[in-house]
Amino acid sequence: MNLHLLDTQAPQFPNPRHAAEEPDGLLAVGGNLAPTTLIDAYRQGIFPWFGDDDPILWWSPATRCVIRPQHYHISKSLLKCLRRHPYQITTDKAFDRVIEACAAPRFEMGVAVPGTWITPEMMAAYSALHTMGYAHSVELWDHDELVGGVYGIASGAVFCGESMFSGVTNGSKIALAYLCKWLATNDFALLDCQIINPHLLSVGAEPMTRHVFLDLLEIHRDQQRQWPSKLGIDW
Repeated sequence: MNLHLLDTQAPQFPNPRHAAEEPDGLLAVGGNLAPTTLIDAYRQGIFPWFGDDDPILWWSPATRCVIRPQHYHISKSLLKCLRRHPYQITTDKAFDRVIEACAAPRFEMGVAVPGTWITPEMMAAYSALHTMGYAHSVELWDHDELVGGVYGIASGAVFCGESMFSGVTNGSKIALAYLCKWLATNDFALLDCQIINPHLLSVGAEPMTRHVFLDLLEIHRDQQRQWPSKLGIDW
């Protein structure tokens, strides 16, 4: 494996098309999480993913999970849920609270699952990107209670989703539905979901080879889009 070691002060990423086959997509180690580094990484289709005890690891997997926003599929049951519950939807109102909720321990069968890749260092880095206007969140509220959300990075007309959470049944699904509807309405080309999972495939995500994804990213990353102050969407 030809793993590139990044300089901590002025990291220069190698060509992401040459990422490792095993582990899939590992490209580089080291560098930093400065805003300029992260912006450069996302513009090249590279994202950081590492645990508390790891160095900073950078990835560009061979198969990418993407949603073309106009192809997002909302199930009849989720549509009924949207219409039945008086949830409020906002954007960029509680970015730090969304990322904190995404970083909170997950539970399986009532038992907390230890560990998260959203370390305090990562949280601070993405909060800085939010302040600069690159990172955005979508929040779902039940009156004054935050019950779901999703956050990510806008790179031109490509939105790179990072994580989402649910505080109620379907909370993250509803937040994702609103995000995709807004992205489609405002001519975003792709929602990058990074890693394939069954739920994403069920709502219209598709696997895409690294080379096709990077070709599309190169086309759309300089097509700037304005982020809204609110999400005025009806179902």
